[in-house]
Amino acid sequence: MTQDTRIARLEQVSKRYGAITALERIDLDIHRGELLALLGPNGAGKSTSIGLLLGLMSADEGHVSLFGRDPHDIEAHRRIGVMLQSANLPATLKVAELVRLTASYYPAPRSVAECAALAGIDDLLARRYEALSGGQQRRVQFAMAMIGRPELLFLDEPTVGMDLPARQALWAAVRRLVGEGCAVVLTTHYLEEAEALADRVCVIARGAVVSEGTVDALRARIATSRVRCVTTVGAEIAWRWPGVVSAVRKDDHLEIATTEPEATVRRLLDADVALAGLEVQRASLAEAFVDITRDDVAHIHQEAA
Repeated sequence: MTQDTRIARLEQVSKRYGAITALERIDLDIHRGELLALLGPNGAGKSTSIGLLLGLMSADEGHVSLFGRDPHDIEAHRRIGVMLQSANLPATLKVAELVRLTASYYPAPRSVAECAALAGIDDLLARRYEALSGGQQRRVQFAMAMIGRPELLFLDEPTVGMDLPARQALWAAVRRLVGEGCAVVLTTHYLEEAEALADRVCVIARGAVVSEGTVDALRARIATSRVRCVTTVGAEIAWRWPGVVSAVRKDDHLEIATTEPEATVRRLLDADVALAGLEVQRASLAEAFVDITRDDVAHIHQEAA
């Protein structure tokens, strides 16, 4: 029998705010040792989905479970970590004091030293929280979210305000946690972040799941690839080849969008033996996301007009 790895679920869940339907009979599973990226336009229902799983609100219909329990159950809450987009923390406390205070809520927390190393805040422990930059405060919040050894970690826009090295360091820490068996639910507007980290992507729009699968599966929805190279072949010639959607000359480079990348590359090599700087790129997750949500975003804009 296949082991059931699900640790949190939304089953046919609906949630309404007056006349507004935030979620409509949505199904969502979260699995142990998996990073799920929850994506969608503003107002799609992401925050409501997370709020239900955290027990911050109750569903109007359907069933919500966290480790097989009601999300309001304190025992279930002790098994999660949360890093929300906004956090109101005691500004005058030192970082070490904040981390130790958070650790006191859990039966077997990580040490302050281990959390500081994972979050990259070793040099911030003696400083007051109010004196930190926005990116530094986010790293402290990340340390506080994981100090209880959570089995499920919610990360809501975790790298806002961070520079690139800090973002990459947090990505490495998240990968380590997932490797240790922790489940992570990530919401982010940085789609390259989801592309780099996610095992599975769930796209929500207008309160429903509109697409779900691996990053590669979602990217495969876009039929065209981009071919870029330095060549003497003219754009007007490439335009005539089968599968070519567009061909544009940019300085000394030729950029081609094509549904037949292998055939296009062969034709380029046949036409120009001195061809150089060849790059072939499949569609990004960002391009797939735009394609998946195009109609839904247009609908939202029409309703707002």
